[in-house]
Amino acid sequence: MSKRVLIAGESWTTHSIHQKGFDSFTTTEYNEGVRWLRAALEANGWTVDFQPSHVASRDFPQTPEALKKYDVVMLSDIGANTLLLHPDTFVRSVSLPNRLESIRDYVLGGGGFVMIGGYLTFQGIDGKARYAGTAVEEVLPVTMLHQDDRIEAPQGLVPQVSDASHPIVAGLPATWPALLGLNEVAIKRDATLVATAGEEVLIAAASFGKGHSVAFTSDCGPHWAPPAFCDWDGYAKLWHQIASWAAGA
Repeated sequence: MSKRVLIAGESWTTHSIHQKGFDSFTTTEYNEGVRWLRAALEANGWTVDFQPSHVASRDFPQTPEALKKYDVVMLSDIGANTLLLHPDTFVRSVSLPNRLESIRDYVLGGGGFVMIGGYLTFQGIDGKARYAGTAVEEVLPVTMLHQDDRIEAPQGLVPQVSDASHPIVAGLPATWPALLGLNEVAIKRDATLVATAGEEVLIAAASFGKGHSVAFTSDCGPHWAPPAFCDWDGYAKLWHQIASWAAGA
């Protein structure tokens, strides 16, 4: 029986203004960045449910019980506001469950959770992701800054395995293709530092209650994860093992 994972986020809409002398016009384009991660998991037998950010705003499960249909929940480049401000709450002032608290309780009850870095996870650009101090941080193996936490590294940060005995990195080489940035975090005392990038935490893992969680502080796709990383022959194995460990395998 295949394992089931929910990936929320990894989508954006770009609205552009084209100014041509006196005249201007606008174009709008929708994009998704999930394809590398989704392909990696599906290639290893996972059933993937994907909710782009605008879908997750309404449809992300509201309770720990609803989340239990998934072995693992992944948040990637989706801000806390998207999960806190359901359209019925924001537009109609309807009281609904706090979905960040639901994620926490899902993990404590035995669920697997992975937060993947980006401009709108951890704290993100201008601190707008806003996960610091929330219930989600309680069940992450890292603590967050209360500010813009991006480390942009156009020169490249080379990942290094810190704990070769950890199942997340079993069978992977000690060094991996370079990444171009990540979110700065601090590892919690009882968590395991699995891998670093430069001097920064890249992968941390820990158990909370009956569940497990993983922080991957860089991106699962461009721009922080460039083609050399996404096309690396260890990419699919890494994400399969991250998900499997989070699921308690």
